Amino acid sequence: MPLIEVKDLALAYEGHVVAKNINFTVNEGDYLCIIGENGSGKTTLMKAILGLLKIYSGEINFGEGLTQTEIGYMPQRTDIQKDFPATCYEVVLSGTLGSKKFKPFYSKEDKKRVEENMAILGIEDLKKRSFQDLSGGQQQRVLLARALCATEKIILLDEPVTGLDPIVTAEMYGIIKRLNEEHGIAVIMISHDIAGAIDSASHILHLHHEPLFFGTKDEYLLNQAAKDFLGGENK
Repeated sequence: MPLIEVKDLALAYEGHVVAKNINFTVNEGDYLCIIGENGSGKTTLMKAILGLLKIYSGEINFGEGLTQTEIGYMPQRTDIQKDFPATCYEVVLSGTLGSKKFKPFYSKEDKKRVEENMAILGIEDLKKRSFQDLSGGQQQRVLLARALCATEKIILLDEPVTGLDPIVTAEMYGIIKRLNEEHGIAVIMISHDIAGAIDSASHILHLHHEPLFFGTKDEYLLNQAAKDFLGGENK
């Protein structure tokens, strides 16, 4: 069974249906890019997958032993996050909270996981630095390490390169691709940087397009939806 299977899903925001007839699956090792215009329901869909938003109709099913608390989530950057008064180590460690249930203390395994994920992302030297003093790219690496501490299977990334310069953006995409290909982490990503985001994707979900498209990247680039949305630019 897929990690995530969505059947005939409809999503509503403030009582208004923003997306419907959503059907897709995410298997181990997949890299799904969710695209669509503003207001198409991309972030709403992520919140529904995480259980943060009640679905209007349809189903979201989890397989391979996956639960909602075992999904790593990296939300959009906000000013509150940028000014978060904690060390990088503390921020990353907080990613283990979802799996702790009612346990009041961090375990040796939690701390080991933090060390491993900070090493994977090359941010061991930032452990004692204040999160609010970091550059945008460094903050995103810390938040990505935090998301990894919640999962061994899948991460959801909402606009992970917003506000980053082109060089740091390319580095971030490279890191995400490595996590997917070398560490076997399935990826679901939302991004306004469509060309950059779909470059490494294995599958595309195009919301707010009739009929809604879900399939491989190669299939998408041959589809009329891609030609309309990307201006005929097949990359």
